[in-house]
Amino acid sequence: MDTCTLGDLLDVVGGPALRLHTAPAGRAVPVTEAVLYDGHAPLPPLPGALLLAVGVRAAEAGPLVRAAAEAELAGVVVRGADGPVEEARAHGIALLSVAEDAAWHQAHLLLASAIGARPAASSDTGLGDLFALADAIAAATGGATAVEDPRQRILAYSTVPGQPVDEDRRQGILGLQVPASPENTEQYRRLFAADRPVRLPALSGSGLPRLAVPVRAGGETLGSVWVVDAGSLAPDAEDTLAQGASTAALLLLRARAARELARHRNSDLLRRLLDGTADAPTAAERLGVAGPARVAAFVLDSAASVPDAERTALRLLDVVRLQCEARYGRHACVLLDGVVYAVLPGPGERHRKLAEDIVARAGQALRVPVRAALGEVVPGAEGLADSRADADLVLRLPATELPVAAVDEVRARVTLLRLAEVMAEQRELSAGAWRRVLAYDAGHGTEYARTLVCWFDAGCDMAGAARLLAVHPNTCRYRLRQLQQHARVDLDDPDERLVLWLQLRTLAGIGAATP
Repeated sequence: MDTCTLGDLLDVVGGPALRLHTAPAGRAVPVTEAVLYDGHAPLPPLPGALLLAVGVRAAEAGPLVRAAAEAELAGVVVRGADGPVEEARAHGIALLSVAEDAAWHQAHLLLASAIGARPAASSDTGLGDLFALADAIAAATGGATAVEDPRQRILAYSTVPGQPVDEDRRQGILGLQVPASPENTEQYRRLFAADRPVRLPALSGSGLPRLAVPVRAGGETLGSVWVVDAGSLAPDAEDTLAQGASTAALLLLRARAARELARHRNSDLLRRLLDGTADAPTAAERLGVAGPARVAAFVLDSAASVPDAERTALRLLDVVRLQCEARYGRHACVLLDGVVYAVLPGPGERHRKLAEDIVARAGQALRVPVRAALGEVVPGAEGLADSRADADLVLRLPATELPVAAVDEVRARVTLLRLAEVMAEQRELSAGAWRRVLAYDAGHGTEYARTLVCWFDAGCDMAGAARLLAVHPNTCRYRLRQLQQHARVDLDDPDERLVLWLQLRTLAGIGAATP
């Protein structure tokens, strides 16, 4: 089981909740636990612990930092931003801070949950503990119990034999979602406005009342716990349920922290897999990638004006991840340089439809046009870096009317794009008559370069070239004679014609439709 590091902790609860001021030993230092400082007892040796400076003003925490370093702690957390940064650097210990108005017990709960979290193979991390808690509450209160998230999704439920249930509970457990109704909405409004367990009437003639309590941590509503009241609940059921809510808060925070930590590590692993720097078989096993797959890339349309592009890109990541997880379950997505990449498993028949759905949903949610590119389907994880490169090439093409494009659909255009890059990097490939043609056009106002391209595109047929140029064939013939004379171009050499066409199409970007 991996040890939580300072970097892991900051990835999970960093930002406004926890700020890092200095980390002389780096972000990879292990963090084993979060402990509250007791000013009335000596500080014991706690290698790897994070000490919360309870009762110590941030500006006066220098002696505590020195003592923590001597006890081999990983770092000290103060309240407020004016902590002893220089002392922490001098003693080689991390210094972090929480907000000035943060409650120490809530900060401790949050940090302890994140430190105790471990990456897991599924998004159900911690739900086994919630099922055990539901059984414990059901046994103590005498009523069937369910734990829900804020969206009324059922996360866990009790299985104590013989306890009465009603149809609402059966339907909720069957679909893992509380059935929606106006009466339900009103009950949840009452519940989340309370700070203690509340008794709620049955929703139908055949239903049973409920005893429910909101689950909160630091002012944030994490969910709720519901107990079916068949008239035989224990006398202390409300107190038991209140205590159970505190435990549920810890378990829900820990599960969320574990999911965030696992998601961060998977994102880093996917980044290295797409860069080609990860061991592909190992990465594929950890990410759950098996068999054929392709990389899909999603990006905000560069032509659109986006005031906060970075934040909008993060919201795009959420949309892509949500849609992919709804389709494939556990899924790997990552945001790199403004582009959201997702690995789509399978042979690829339905990948385009999924990409189109994501583009449509993201455009509606973000109010910004979104483009998508699909790389080539590859046999396994070893080819995902190449599939990502395909998707990147597609995104670099000028935006077309279709917001979704697969590399196979635009293979000719991406091939010319790559040829242009390769030719531009090599002097011997970028030299030649095409430069003389362009120079003559620039100096004399002629259209010899476009005339050449149209002639090549028409298979060196003069009438066909004239139609593309909308001129008389004699005009086209005259231009080509003048071109050979002034730009020293040998149009009788098939090799020179081919090279000249490639250079004008790729390096000069001239096509038959170029005005």
